[in-house]
Amino acid sequence: MVSANQEMVVYCYDTLIAHYNTQQPPPPAFDDGHHPLFVTWKKVVNGGEPRLRGCIGTLEARALINGFKDYALTSALRDRRFPPIQPKELPYLECTVSILTDYEIAQHAFDWEVGKHGMIIEFTDPDYNVRRSATYLPEVAEHEGWTRTEAIDSLMRKAGFNGTITESLRKQIRLTRYQSSVYTMNYSEYSSYVEVTREEAPTVNGVKIKR
Repeated sequence: MVSANQEMVVYCYDTLIAHYNTQQPPPPAFDDGHHPLFVTWKKVVNGGEPRLRGCIGTLEARALINGFKDYALTSALRDRRFPPIQPKELPYLECTVSILTDYEIAQHAFDWEVGKHGMIIEFTDPDYNVRRSATYLPEVAEHEGWTRTEAIDSLMRKAGFNGTITESLRKQIRLTRYQSSVYTMNYSEYSSYVEVTREEAPTVNGVKIKR
């Protein structure tokens, strides 16, 4: 099984910085393969805990190199929940790559473990008779301190359901659980990596981006 690693995160930073410089990123230093994947950007604000700044990926298998290149930019620049990440934010960023594994159809909406499983839910919105779906990565429920019920209810809202959440509706949910391999690196760690391995500092338009 392929595991998320440092080089994958480096490639996401490289891709974002190359975008700002209107260049192509350096070749990736990891082997290609086909897996579902996500790229998550967070930002440290006022020295506090990193806050979500963008998170987009795919639940279907994709080539890792093209997938990380695409989603590094999509999550940073085109997550509709947030404004695009600006170059001045780089020193405060943290990037996580996730490779999704072990997809299983759950027996019911609560057949999963907080901190271990991500969830994909599918259900019919009774108010509009439309199918809705959404996912949370495995770390989300644990990070938020949610119970399984709170996580499922939040996921239903994320899917766009605005009606009353009932036990009957929860029982109609089709849930797929999965696990993930993750690797996280903040900008300071990335900058140090570049300075050691390439003997240069990350720059945007020729200006060094200070840690």
